[in-house]
Amino acid sequence: MQKKFYFGAIIAATLISTLACSVFSAEITPEASDNPIVSEPSEIPETPETPEMPSNVLFQDDFSDTTSGWDQTTSEEGMTDYENGYYRILVNTDDMDIWANPGLDFADVIVEVEASKAGGPDDNDFGVICRYQDVENFYFFIISSDGYYAVGKVVNGDQQLIGDENMNPSDDINQGAALNQIKADCVGSQLAFYVNGSLLTAVEDSTFIDGDVGLIAGTFSEVGTDIHFDNFSVVQP
Repeated sequence: MQKKFYFGAIIAATLISTLACSVFSAEITPEASDNPIVSEPSEIPETPETPEMPSNVLFQDDFSDTTSGWDQTTSEEGMTDYENGYYRILVNTDDMDIWANPGLDFADVIVEVEASKAGGPDDNDFGVICRYQDVENFYFFIISSDGYYAVGKVVNGDQQLIGDENMNPSDDINQGAALNQIKADCVGSQLAFYVNGSLLTAVEDSTFIDGDVGLIAGTFSEVGTDIHFDNFSVVQP
């Protein structure tokens, strides 16, 4: 059984936000005592160093920092924004896909993210993007909450799946609101799609050689697709 895939899209405009932080400190003066206690000065603990990313990690984001570069938009059609330590894409229009990008540029990459359905129908689509040129040119790797998947591209605004005309089913996709680990390899002309550690498909296409990465979610006939993404990473193969 296959699922027909109809593609409609909007691109959310990037909003620039700033996060203000303040530090509060105060001195507390103890009251005088007849028997003051004299203590030895204590050592100041060393501040732990922030661990460096492995050399092959080009970008990673757990979405705890709302200024890390992703789109933050809300409209009648839907929204893309940070929320409670994850990234949320909500789609309130039928037959529409909404996506977001961090504004980067890579060639060969492995893109990985955790994703789960927070609301809406199981008949949805969501996943990752690579080699994003603009709103009319990019690759996408998507699954649905009822267990289907596809790899495709948008070329000059024309959507087409690669390797098949429709989305195909897979038992490796966790259905409903369950978490799925999505991974896309974009290496040369090879496009490989993994979910939960299992290879779903591998296809060839040489339309795009570099570009941005991203996240995507969409609807078919029923609105309300609400997807939460976390632990996004881009690794050099």
